[in-house]
Amino acid sequence: MTLPPLAEVLDRLQVVSLPLVTRFRAIDTRELALIEGPEGWTEFSPFLEYDDRESAAWLAAALEFGWAPSPAPVRDRIPVNATVPAVPAASVPEVLARFPGCRTAKVKVADPGQRLADDIARVAAVRAAMGPEGRIRIDANGAWNIDEAEHAVRAMEHDDLEYVEQPCASVEELAELRRRIARLGIPIAADESVRKAEDPLAVARAGAADLLVIKAQPLGGVSRALQIVADAGLPVVVSSALDSAVGLSMGVALAAALPELPYDCGLGTGALFTTDVADYALTDGSLAVTRPIPDPEILERLTVSAERRQWWVERISRCHDLLAGS
Repeated sequence: MTLPPLAEVLDRLQVVSLPLVTRFRAIDTRELALIEGPEGWTEFSPFLEYDDRESAAWLAAALEFGWAPSPAPVRDRIPVNATVPAVPAASVPEVLARFPGCRTAKVKVADPGQRLADDIARVAAVRAAMGPEGRIRIDANGAWNIDEAEHAVRAMEHDDLEYVEQPCASVEELAELRRRIARLGIPIAADESVRKAEDPLAVARAGAADLLVIKAQPLGGVSRALQIVADAGLPVVVSSALDSAVGLSMGVALAAALPELPYDCGLGTGALFTTDVADYALTDGSLAVTRPIPDPEILERLTVSAERRQWWVERISRCHDLLAGS
């Protein structure tokens, strides 16, 4: 795809801050950039701490989604999971209520400042709320070492885990943990080892994971993500990075184009916002394959200060320069 001129991108830019229902990833609001492209609205939303080189892939994804046609879908709805932040066990029913119809829950564990006992209680509360037929996956964001991960998985295996996502940080640790817990029959999913890696296929080649978590923005767009999935030869879960309704629709376009979709997708995180930029509500635990259009009044209400907008303008300009020079 030909890179659109920077001036055209900035002319179509809106920067907003979305308030969260519950603190998530140590933030209470999600600041992100929306751009109205010729193909529809698109999103550029690397987290604020990400450097320009990492963020450039997110801009490539945004520009592709806004300026190039999406691949043809093979399904019209995408089943999604509920996302349970590192909340107290007593708060689990309230969180799950925001995800009507979802049969799967992803539970955050290994949050800084919490104990394994907190994780165990949270997962048990999800199992109690969802019943025996509910599917539970846990996500440690690479926070455990091998011994901690093995101990934690064994402590929660009776809750019938669907899989454990990024329990350890490195590919080597994932491979060793996978060997240690093979008899438990609990698969390992790789997330950061795909989206933050120089080589996103290294984890698959090393036999360090049973499935991959695929996110369109960090991987540079829908087209590149589809190629990675094809090359990896492993089942995948399409997920989001706490995107707005616009960014979620990019993930939905990716999920809709995959030949196979064996797992519920992590694309229901719009329920974590008190206000989103567009109506993209879950229906029976799934999202329609469509492109939401932001509400102008909501955009105006959530618009950031002039200083914060300029910060994003400068960030996009630097990332655009990196893409132009690549």
